[in-house]
Amino acid sequence: MKLFKKILLIILIVFIAIQFIRPARNTSGQALPTDITKTINIPDKVLDVLKNSCYDCHSNNTRYPWYVNIQPFGWVLARHIKNGKENLNFSEFGTYSKRKQANKLRSVRKRVKDGTMPLPSYTFIHTDAKLSPENKKLITDWVANTKDSIDVIR
Repeated sequence: MKLFKKILLIILIVFIAIQFIRPARNTSGQALPTDITKTINIPDKVLDVLKNSCYDCHSNNTRYPWYVNIQPFGWVLARHIKNGKENLNFSEFGTYSKRKQANKLRSVRKRVKDGTMPLPSYTFIHTDAKLSPENKKLITDWVANTKDSIDVIR
């Protein structure tokens, strides 16, 4: 029984210690000149859906939930954000070449259509980020129209 108590004490000490190791926050608080909203015309309804369902992982401005303050959950969220921004960053969309912009939009359309975005692991906790069939159609229609206007290779 003493060994069990020692193990529990060690686990508790480690858990408390890791609370002091916090990842940097992904918040810039402003729309850069390279933001997709400054690059492409986005209807308000589409922008609302993107901000609600995509921007937390795919922009430089994340709305952080309360559990981010508990490690290791904060680390997992930071990794998701880092990976999301590496694949597509709406805040830096204007820095992409026209070809890359068109490819990214094609990918958005495909991933929204097949339901792989937003990630099911994200929408499991953030149920308000789930895309309704209407919102999926709104995004895919907008992407189809927008992509064609910037697509350099058809």
